[in-house]
Amino acid sequence: MHITKEKASRHTLAVMVDNEPGILARIAGLFTARGYNIESLTVSDVTADKAVSRITIVTSASDATMEQILAQLDRLIPVHSVTDLTALGPHVERELALLKVSGTGDHRIEALRLADVYRARVVDATTTSFVFEVTGGREKIDTFITLMREVGLCEVARTGIVAMARGNASI
Repeated sequence: MHITKEKASRHTLAVMVDNEPGILARIAGLFTARGYNIESLTVSDVTADKAVSRITIVTSASDATMEQILAQLDRLIPVHSVTDLTALGPHVERELALLKVSGTGDHRIEALRLADVYRARVVDATTTSFVFEVTGGREKIDTFITLMREVGLCEVARTGIVAMARGNASI
């Protein structure tokens, strides 16, 4: 007997939930209890009365495992809807990162040049460091971080992925 393991692929999920205490812990617990990894997690209010929140989760799973994840999330009581944006089709993903870079002389000049190329904004500056704000896709931010390591990167903070379906599709 030969058992083959399905290939895991990256999925971005949008989960609409009642904004109540403990729901985020319940969703994270669902992933943890079953051994699923959360690569990115963001949460925000999406209604004027702050009654509903949108949780964006990025995870990697096989198709069969993803079906299980979607079904288990959908069964939770305060969950209004669960959408696999990856399966839905074209969608936009963005992330924000803050990077602190220290350096003097040519390193400062190079950090500013790279920031210009990657459309990063200087949000704080001292005589010995910069804090840059960069937004974009995961690959852009990963590349910017890698390049900044060479010119004095000392700290990184990332928001996690936010995503939305393209076109008229909505969740």
